[in-house]
Amino acid sequence: MASTQSPAHPSAVSLPAPRRVGMVSLGCPKALVDSERILTRLRADGYAMSADYQGADVVLVNTCGFLDSAKEESLAAIGEAMAENGRVIVTGCMGNEADAIRARFPGVLAVTGAAQYEDVVDAVHAAAPPGMGPYIDLIPQSAPGDVKLTPRHYSYVKISEGCNHACAFCIIPQLRGGLVSRRIDAVLREAEKLVAAGTRELLVISQDTSAYGVDVRYEERQWKGAPVRTHMTDLARELGGLRTPDGDVPWVRLHYVYPYPHVDAVIPLMAQGLITPYLDIPFQHASPAVLRAMKRPANEAKVLERLRAWRDICPDLTVRSSFVVGFPGETEDDFRYLLDWLDEAQLDRVGAFRFEPVAGAAANALPDPVPDAVKEERYARIMERTEAISAAKLAAKVGRTLRVIIDEVGDADEDGDIGATGRSQADAPEIDGAVYLRDVPATLSPGQFVDVLVEDADAHDLYGVIVPSGQA
Repeated sequence: MASTQSPAHPSAVSLPAPRRVGMVSLGCPKALVDSERILTRLRADGYAMSADYQGADVVLVNTCGFLDSAKEESLAAIGEAMAENGRVIVTGCMGNEADAIRARFPGVLAVTGAAQYEDVVDAVHAAAPPGMGPYIDLIPQSAPGDVKLTPRHYSYVKISEGCNHACAFCIIPQLRGGLVSRRIDAVLREAEKLVAAGTRELLVISQDTSAYGVDVRYEERQWKGAPVRTHMTDLARELGGLRTPDGDVPWVRLHYVYPYPHVDAVIPLMAQGLITPYLDIPFQHASPAVLRAMKRPANEAKVLERLRAWRDICPDLTVRSSFVVGFPGETEDDFRYLLDWLDEAQLDRVGAFRFEPVAGAAANALPDPVPDAVKEERYARIMERTEAISAAKLAAKVGRTLRVIIDEVGDADEDGDIGATGRSQADAPEIDGAVYLRDVPATLSPGQFVDVLVEDADAHDLYGVIVPSGQA
């Protein structure tokens, strides 16, 4: 009887390699979130990520267009990507200046604006059509979850796009349009997924976090069987109810909070330990004359009263802000007013930048520009004043035990000692200070919460040692 043979199994057939995408992400955390969303969508479409230009079928450059210096950095990044790879798609805030980009780099494949996710993905599809990935793996990722450009233990959560303010020095509304709030149930679902996947710190970002929901009249949505408003206070309360898989309360840090009256309702949540006692408030100046010229609210005296009231409720509250020096028309008296206000406000973390004309900003037409030399001198003075305030505040923490999240663990030195870097609740990643630890255990890993005895401090950072469990 003749034998029969089954056809050979097609196990030796090689599948087409996935297309690879490189990403250069510039600018603020909001742009970083945009990059994460774009890459997440592309991964779901079967694309792989490339860590270098040579391995990429196409390179995305997510640009920043807020300041002229940022635009130059963006153009330099585009130029480098064109030189190293040649197949470049430009997106982000500077995408609104497509003509200028194409004039300098006529070979770019496509230019899209900020948060135009579908347009970016369509451009990638056109430049490098996706391979077979989506038909082979329903979720073509090595691990569950979205693509993240930040460490696993902290994540940015963007709650809205655009801005309704008309600040004279800013062109964000021109770049990103008016306020468009995300559905609160979608935001909460994203936050819940992130925490379940290992995020220990949520950083809430937008152009104006306090205005969240204004555009949709604070509409209600259902969440966990109950109605929640699209409103900052409801959002903060619900985020404060999240728990990590091991039962910890994740840190929830609020950025870009305008001091509207309803911010007062968030402070008790901080005092209860549900929301991180930290507010990032863009004051920009204190002089009433300068604030009016900036088209900013000019209620600096009332703000001081509210700062005192907030600290009475939550003594550990950290307030960070940023200020513009050398705004057109700023006099020496205006600047001294700002310094005196800072002495009284005693803000914990302060950043400053020199006024810089931005194409399209109303401030460019204002009279009495401040000479560059005066800007530099004022910048040096404000930094000296705020560093002194910071140094005194941090010195007062020496001897205290603080909760710290670990960002990085070093290698053992020649004596076998291991150091680590972390942050207290007063420190947002990338923009604030750090807590440097000595003699940490080899089992320590990024994302862990530890209690730290503060042994020393300087103008920006703290130094300490982990307190053994049960001795905090």
